[in-house]
Amino acid sequence: MANSENQYLLLTPGPLTTTRTVREAMLQDWCTWDDDYNVDVVQQIRQQLVEIATSHSGYTSVLMQGSGTASVEATLGSVIPADGKLLVINNGAYGARIAQIAQVLNIPHQNWDLGEISQPDLNVLDQRLRDDSDITHVAMVHCETTTGMLNPVESVAQRVKAAGKVMILDAMSSFGGIPMDIGALGIDFLISSANKCIQGVPGFGFVIARSALLAGCQGRARSVSLDLYDQWQCMEVNHGKWRFTSPTHTVRAFAQALTELAQEGGVSARHQRYHTNQTMLVAGMQKLGFSCLLDEALHSPIITSFYSPESPSYNFKRFYDRLKARGFVIYPGKVSDADCFRIGNIGDVHPVDIERLLKAIADSMYWTTEAAETGVQA
Repeated sequence: MANSENQYLLLTPGPLTTTRTVREAMLQDWCTWDDDYNVDVVQQIRQQLVEIATSHSGYTSVLMQGSGTASVEATLGSVIPADGKLLVINNGAYGARIAQIAQVLNIPHQNWDLGEISQPDLNVLDQRLRDDSDITHVAMVHCETTTGMLNPVESVAQRVKAAGKVMILDAMSSFGGIPMDIGALGIDFLISSANKCIQGVPGFGFVIARSALLAGCQGRARSVSLDLYDQWQCMEVNHGKWRFTSPTHTVRAFAQALTELAQEGGVSARHQRYHTNQTMLVAGMQKLGFSCLLDEALHSPIITSFYSPESPSYNFKRFYDRLKARGFVIYPGKVSDADCFRIGNIGDVHPVDIERLLKAIADSMYWTTEAAETGVQA
């Protein structure tokens, strides 16, 4: 159960509710030049990330200061050569952000816009790859938290690799919470962030990359601070040293979060907890009269979108405030053509918390009361 010292439970896709011990790991200051930090903390994190990601050899990891989006931009800007071309599989706000980054960085790209509730058609993907021989790289978001959709990474990666392209996976909200072996899948670059399923705090992202491909990226970067190759080389040569100021407290918290992931039983055990949370949430919300935006087959165990009640008395801010007063923070909707809200179930959130949440939601449904129907404040 989430620590009671928190003022409320964050039911969001990250930042999320962390354990007390993860937060306590930030109470000590660390020197960025010291071996106790670089070798014993940073290097161990880099090794652990690769071990979580794959059982295959030939992979390395790089930590990058900033938000998860900064690591996405670092990857796109450092990996795709001037004569390359990117195919963006876009079915949500974060796929759209990848296309926006490509546009701003002047990276030739094709934005395959699928809308927000459809998965990619594999036959169409094959056709696009055949029709445009200039495409060298393909990028997709694994868990599109715009809606909560889980994209079919295995089948997409299989088609991309069969076509001889480089596969970039934005696994921001899935890595550490959904089992996968990126070596077996053929993922060349995976991007995620400290404050997602590993259950750390915001401050840096990371990229797990095929070493041979990353080694060929020298001089490609379109940015100084977001040069993925140079960051990697600095960490490789200097035993974990960051090129610029390291987010030391965040890194130390992440090291503790990795320890707690192992103690929980690894990614499979965490995935089971998240899955249990999500299925309990959906079943309970449906009993209360809420409907899901997506078909159940498209759900991820990370976050779920629910249609807003149709009652004219319903107001998201009022609903939000009532839940917050009861110790729960949910997320507004992000779908462009549907009135929704979202509830996440990652972080230090357990089935008992979902039970408490459902009780709080039932108690907060003011629009179902006679007072609300007559226009009187409930």
